[in-house]
Amino acid sequence: MDVYVHGTVAEGFEPVREAFARNFERLGERGAALAVYQDGHRVVDLWGGTKDVDGTAPWQRDTAQIVRSATKGVAAAVLLMLHERGLLDLDAPVGRLWPEFKAHGKEGVLVRHVLGHRAGLPVLDRPLSFAEATDPRRAAEALAAQAPVWEPGTDHGYHALTYGWLVDELVRRVTGRGAGEWIAAEIAAPLDLDLWVGLPDAEAHRVGRAGKVEGPEPSGALRARPKRSVTAAYADPSSLTRRAFAAIEPSPDHNDPAFRAAALPAANGIATADGLARFYASLIGPVDGTRLLEAATVERARAEESAGPDRVLVVGTRFGLGYMLHGSASPFLAPGSFGHPGRGGSLGFADPESGLALGYVTNGFRRTVTADPRAQALIRAVRECLGA
Repeated sequence: MDVYVHGTVAEGFEPVREAFARNFERLGERGAALAVYQDGHRVVDLWGGTKDVDGTAPWQRDTAQIVRSATKGVAAAVLLMLHERGLLDLDAPVGRLWPEFKAHGKEGVLVRHVLGHRAGLPVLDRPLSFAEATDPRRAAEALAAQAPVWEPGTDHGYHALTYGWLVDELVRRVTGRGAGEWIAAEIAAPLDLDLWVGLPDAEAHRVGRAGKVEGPEPSGALRARPKRSVTAAYADPSSLTRRAFAAIEPSPDHNDPAFRAAALPAANGIATADGLARFYASLIGPVDGTRLLEAATVERARAEESAGPDRVLVVGTRFGLGYMLHGSASPFLAPGSFGHPGRGGSLGFADPESGLALGYVTNGFRRTVTADPRAQALIRAVRECLGA
């Protein structure tokens, strides 16, 4: 696909523009944007292709897209900020704030277990309808009534959708507001972010249609196909893998205005690439005078909470407090990087050592969960620019 790439790169970051263009030429990109900040200043601001995956209208600088699980990194910041303000103890039992939650052997679930995907609640015995999933009261009741599938705190497995309902209820118990409302007021507004968990009607016109795309077989290190055990897990309706991603049935249409307007802190954040990158930049340093987290909190957030075989993703994963950590399943810039991908492509992360933060959004969902070839190509280009 021959696409004109719009935007700017700072001197020394020219290879990133080239890599971004190659994603359209070689990896099936339809529409996308990339932003990179270094030490609080934007050094890459690129976009190209079409606003809609199946359309012809051009992507604009302010085009936003659903970022799926990249939302989780934003939601994690809410609990970390509440901790900094003395309103939430990360080592406290969830049931201390939410007494109904203690049922069925969940007395030992700690707040940090939720953030580290160690709560034992990646699935629901009965999936929720869309109406139930978007009703905070009913979603919380379902989780309170659910028995864990492993002893909480003893193992980890990706809480693909339940993570969002757990975080949202904790935020409500502490602040009286939902996570989406809190993000709008305490994160997006101070930083002037184009980022929403619960899209306002007034911004709906900016959001492109997303959909599945196929790309050519990648070469080199990314050529390896999924292991047979991973393929089997996704194919088995009874597996934790399938059940975790099917906690809402039928699966909602990500282009449905009702889905976009709902607040699902695990799965339906909508952002521009700049909004996502600017958010991560503000975690590790000031951006126009605003910093979201203290350095000590960042260190705690990126300290390893979970590592090894993931009971849901069936590969080795590493998690800190709400963030994936650099590793084979989620390669970021460097060993100290932390962030979160979105299933199918999008990515946001920060690297405190280099002062770098990146946001990538796309309208083309590929069959990737954590390490999309397009995002990986961009990371390699950034690493080249840094001489790493």
